[in-house]
Amino acid sequence: MTELNRAEEMTPEYRATILQLMESQAYRELAAAHMFGYGLRFVPEKWLRFMVWHIKEETDHYEAVAKMYREFTGESVEPVVQKRLAGKPVPFAESWFELAMAQFLYDRGGFWQLKEYDECSFVPYRGVIQKIVKEEAGHQGLGEKIVVEMCQAGGHDDVKQELFEKWLRIGLLSFGRPHTPGNRFAIENGIKKRDSGECMQDFVNDIKPAVTASGLRFPEPKALAMELPAGLDWSL
Repeated sequence: MTELNRAEEMTPEYRATILQLMESQAYRELAAAHMFGYGLRFVPEKWLRFMVWHIKEETDHYEAVAKMYREFTGESVEPVVQKRLAGKPVPFAESWFELAMAQFLYDRGGFWQLKEYDECSFVPYRGVIQKIVKEEAGHQGLGEKIVVEMCQAGGHDDVKQELFEKWLRIGLLSFGRPHTPGNRFAIENGIKKRDSGECMQDFVNDIKPAVTASGLRFPEPKALAMELPAGLDWSL
């Protein structure tokens, strides 16, 4: 794998791919900070300190990506991100239970998606992603723990499946479309390790124990209204 450090070393297609990745990551980090910030009003005192810390972490990650983007392009990523947030806002959770579901599935999807870039051939991007993955790994189980406990305690049976499917879809969207030319180019050039479909399977496998423990079920794939790999294993 040829390691690259500067834009001048890149082909136009490689540079365009890196730009797209940085813009998408900046969008996801800031969207998460906004979503968790809005949901702070629903957080019980027991979890308030954690959620405030989590919002700061998402903001720090956004700033790390924004700094890298500025050094790479000489421009700010903020206008790009704000335009995307206006056009494709991540929905806000409207209860503590929904916020926990979002923390579980939106956060977990982003974690598995990012792991595919932790050996990226563009060295600055690799460094930022490794930092984010390391920090995200420290709290991956908390959202799951809260969701499982609240589902097992009862009181959310009327909404839990609907909210699970809503945030499952949002979590899966983090991976992008499977089997695209862009996927192939990124793999062939050492930008990412595997196709988006394979990453989706890791994510689905990872959440299966919590799905079972919570009395949830995976929906029919067509109900998610998104492009998924044909062989995705949903079995519990």
